[in-house]
Amino acid sequence: MTSDALRESVDPLVGLNWPGLSERLVKVLRLSTVPIAISFADSPPPGVDRFDAPMSSATDDGRQGRVPAGCVFWVHGAERAFATVPEDHGNCSVGSVTHGLLAPSEVIDHSDVTELVGAGWVGPDVLEQLPKVTRQPGSVVYAPLQDTPVEPDVVLLRVNARQLMVLSDALPGLSIGGKPQCHIVALAKEQGVAAASVGCALSRQRIGMGPDEMTCALPAAQLDSIVAAIEKTAGIDAAVGRYAAEDARRFASRGS
Repeated sequence: MTSDALRESVDPLVGLNWPGLSERLVKVLRLSTVPIAISFADSPPPGVDRFDAPMSSATDDGRQGRVPAGCVFWVHGAERAFATVPEDHGNCSVGSVTHGLLAPSEVIDHSDVTELVGAGWVGPDVLEQLPKVTRQPGSVVYAPLQDTPVEPDVVLLRVNARQLMVLSDALPGLSIGGKPQCHIVALAKEQGVAAASVGCALSRQRIGMGPDEMTCALPAAQLDSIVAAIEKTAGIDAAVGRYAAEDARRFASRGS
């Protein structure tokens, strides 16, 4: 059953123990930012506040949105639950494509795309090759996982190198890529795979990522087994770390 069908057939709060899974993720990975739930829907769910920041002025080619790019919603989604609609995302053409909000043919002549291609950051065929959400959503909901008002499709983590090490060991099929950072959301939703990104210059600037930060998107439907695998791996790493620390004492006791 698809996530959209699931929302239509059951109470939106029925599912995995999202608060418990969020707490376990934060604890085992020692996350500094809470896991973020991302949900795709046909329309804004009732009872979920709309994201209400003012719409930007339009560029000459018509781009405008409530934030510079969809990845900026990740920052707000760590703080509260809200629903967005396609036009809220409209300032970033690349993110609109990866989230299934616009087709590549609708944005290929947009100034932000021509700027990226002209700078040599991406090739002219990149939009066709990107992973994409296949069914155009009428709304994307963001929330702290612990407080999600609807069943999420994707759980997004902001991680550092050590945390990604644990994730990579726990999830052997983990896909690790680069730009654009937002493509990992589509990979997790559409292909059901865990996907990490080392980040991209656009997103790092827009959401204020630190130089040691990366992101990882997890398919929400698999989160119970994913968290269990992470906990097992973290326990093994802790045991190996204790061994390494004990073994190193032989060298610390030697004279210079």
